Amino acid sequence: MIRRQFLRAGCAMAALTALPGVPAFAQGQEIVYITPSLKIGFWRIIGTGVEAAGAAAGYSVRLLDSNDDAQAQLRNAQDAIASGVAGIVLSPTDSSTAPSVLRLAAEAGIPVAIADIGTTEGDYVTFVGSDNLGGALGVGDYVGGLVEARGWQDGSFGIIGIPQARINGQLRTQGFREGLAAHGMTNEVPLMEMRSFTSEETYKFAQDMIAANPDLRVIFVQSDFMSLGAQRAVQAARKTDDIIVAAFDGTPELLDFIRDGKIVASGMQQPYRLGLVAAENLIASLAGESVGKEIQVPILVTTTDNAVEMTDEISLNVFGETE
Repeated sequence: MIRRQFLRAGCAMAALTALPGVPAFAQGQEIVYITPSLKIGFWRIIGTGVEAAGAAAGYSVRLLDSNDDAQAQLRNAQDAIASGVAGIVLSPTDSSTAPSVLRLAAEAGIPVAIADIGTTEGDYVTFVGSDNLGGALGVGDYVGGLVEARGWQDGSFGIIGIPQARINGQLRTQGFREGLAAHGMTNEVPLMEMRSFTSEETYKFAQDMIAANPDLRVIFVQSDFMSLGAQRAVQAARKTDDIIVAAFDGTPELLDFIRDGKIVASGMQQPYRLGLVAAENLIASLAGESVGKEIQVPILVTTTDNAVEMTDEISLNVFGETE
């Protein structure tokens, strides 16, 4: 159903440019996607969605990598504005760094759509984000059911989080806590926050959690590839029967681990859809149409129980496999 909706939306947008009386999108006009880091698959897939929407409407799309650095992000925005882009799709390095980009764009009269993470303030055309709270709540509820079935409610849980300066990180933390609490698990060890975004970093974090907390029963990692490091740490400690690992986002490797039960669940965002919808709404606003200010894309709560049946949907919207 979702695949058909996207195809219809893409065809409708392409057809719009050919209708008499509707402003045409000039070939060569450019949209820029400013991304935190092209080293991370999630952001690359958002870029794929932006490119798909741009191509359907006759826009070229350029991706600018901020390398997780706020100053590089600002330079990218300045370069985009100086080159006379039609619009910007922004995924900020964190919510507090977005306003400086939004101010520059507003001064230049260039519209900005935000894809994921969000901003603490500033003017933008539309914000397309994931239901991080609901997705993390779903993961927490699923894990909580496993905890309750095993009688582990008195044990502790740990969170290895993305930067909590990001609004989406705060929501993932809140949702997961609430999901576990509904099943009677409330004993949380100190949260550890990612900095280098590598599985090696998460492996060390998980090792430290396991060593310091003999009653540890759950580790929730707020990103996909990094969760594999936590799973390796649990395996190395010979705790695979004693500690549940859950994740957020999705990669093909992670999906294999979920199917095998090594990681029990992940709240998978739909990055292709995030980029597509953000760019489509930016383009619609350039054509003078009104668009939604806040648009929320659902999270696919993928578990060992449903991973196989969700494969097609995940392949398109999570992994950006368009062929």
